[in-house]
Amino acid sequence: MRQRVVITGLGCVSPLGNNVSNAWEALIKGQSGIDWITSFDAGGFETRFAAEVKEFDGAALFGNREARRMDRFAQFAVASALQAVENAGLKIHDDNRDRIGVVVGTGIGGMGTLYEQMRVFADRGPRRVSPFLVPMMLPDTAAGMVAIQLGVRGPNMAVVTACATGTNAVGEATEIIRRGYADVVLAGGSEAAIVPIAIAGMNVMGALSIRNDDPQKASRPFDRGRDGFVIGEGAAILVLESLEHAVRRGAAILAELSGYGATNDAYHISAPAENGAGAARCMRNALVDAGLSCEAIDYINAHGTSTQLNDKSETAAIKSVFGERAYKIPVSSTKSMTGHLLGASGALEALFCVKILQEGILPPTINYEEPDPECDLDYVPNTTRRVAVQRVMSNSFGFGGHNATIILSRAELEDGSTRLI
Repeated sequence: MRQRVVITGLGCVSPLGNNVSNAWEALIKGQSGIDWITSFDAGGFETRFAAEVKEFDGAALFGNREARRMDRFAQFAVASALQAVENAGLKIHDDNRDRIGVVVGTGIGGMGTLYEQMRVFADRGPRRVSPFLVPMMLPDTAAGMVAIQLGVRGPNMAVVTACATGTNAVGEATEIIRRGYADVVLAGGSEAAIVPIAIAGMNVMGALSIRNDDPQKASRPFDRGRDGFVIGEGAAILVLESLEHAVRRGAAILAELSGYGATNDAYHISAPAENGAGAARCMRNALVDAGLSCEAIDYINAHGTSTQLNDKSETAAIKSVFGERAYKIPVSSTKSMTGHLLGASGALEALFCVKILQEGILPPTINYEEPDPECDLDYVPNTTRRVAVQRVMSNSFGFGGHNATIILSRAELEDGSTRLI
């Protein structure tokens, strides 16, 4: 019998707040974390807004010297991991550190550092490039820094599957525990790509919204007037444990990770298959992995990027999997408020799904004003909804055709009791 995997701790740094309680409170109020870009002068760009993390001080958390040696994406990851471990009440010591792993992914890694050092190289020559350039920009640095900061020596890796990264990281961490390679894994994603070269690149490919007249209304998943996604930044980390380990140490169990699916479209490097076939297979795989029927899902946290192709193809995929029942399942996109955190988005959305299971509150899809005939499901438009939910599904899809889906459930123990905060 395979190990059951539960979630016992949460931590995040996000455009809605730099801890779980603040981010959740803003989310269920329908607040947008999107505003004008402040990290550089975006005056000459087609898109001049983003979902930035606000009031984050890496130097205050880690000290000036240490902060200077970590790219912003690694700082976000470490800060979130420290929160999650504290939330889980997890004590790390010599008797357990070899059985605690880390799976923290990113879509891009230290792009801010690379961009800055390329400018140094161009302006001042090769000898003035920072000796910390390479470790600061590598995608696996966040996972490595979390391990160093916490002193955990179990399996450690970085998942890089574009915008599916965060969900793949949580799913792969689940598999590590199921295989018995670790008792605990810190899993999630981190991203800090609001830098000039990234905005320019996404603008020229037509991916970003250019609704500069009203940034907070720019992310409008499933709305007929959507014109692209809004880039965001941040991190989220979840503490995953085997059920046996969590019960043995008396941990408060927040939710159970019931199912995981992963597929690829094998269709196009940056566009989803229009019929959503790869995403549909992914959702079906997650249901099979969880041993659940379509009837068991009470809510879907959509990838919901606010691009024309994604929202249409994801809607088609949901209808393909759930049939007529698709019209009875609430589906919302929290990206309408957080923006798209790229490799961190799936992890933050998994965190929100845990809170949904705990609180019985569905976050809305804000800025939903004009229905799209090709997007005709219940997107929880504009207003929070109270609904008791037992099982939720969360989708993430990324460039390269990557698809990832997880299913989370209220944690029911063998004696029928439920341990939730």
